[in-house]
Amino acid sequence: MRLYHHRQPARTMWLVMGVTLVLIAVLVGSFAFFTPGGHRGAFGWVLLLVVAIMALAGWLFGALTVTVDPSRIVIAFGPGWPRTTIPLTQVRGVAPVRNRWWYGWGIRLTPHGWLWNVSGLDAVEIELAHGRRLRIGTDEPQELAAAIRQASGF
Repeated sequence: MRLYHHRQPARTMWLVMGVTLVLIAVLVGSFAFFTPGGHRGAFGWVLLLVVAIMALAGWLFGALTVTVDPSRIVIAFGPGWPRTTIPLTQVRGVAPVRNRWWYGWGIRLTPHGWLWNVSGLDAVEIELAHGRRLRIGTDEPQELAAAIRQASGF
């Protein structure tokens, strides 16, 4: 039984990747146009490699899904990997927080513990056993915190 399930798309990341791809295509295209002789094909391969890397990153980190059930919290990117599971028996506290913009997106180690984030600055900070902390980026911080409190019994 799920108490909470939400999939947040990484809209900002997709926008940044799209603009980056256009800029790279223009840059590579202009180099290829002004380069004499047989190097035009190499620029096409560079562009294809960049597109492939960005597509892989988009597939892996294009969304963040958070599920809370009566025994655990599951945090998963894109297709379900990378992912982590937090047993609710380890949760000591939970609070909505706001991240600094420079903490970024993805899986990051911050001064507040590990951060899993795809977009925006809002998050829920979970205090774990032994004083460790973890932040889950979300566009629904109040709802996620309430679900974790309900599941944890506090």
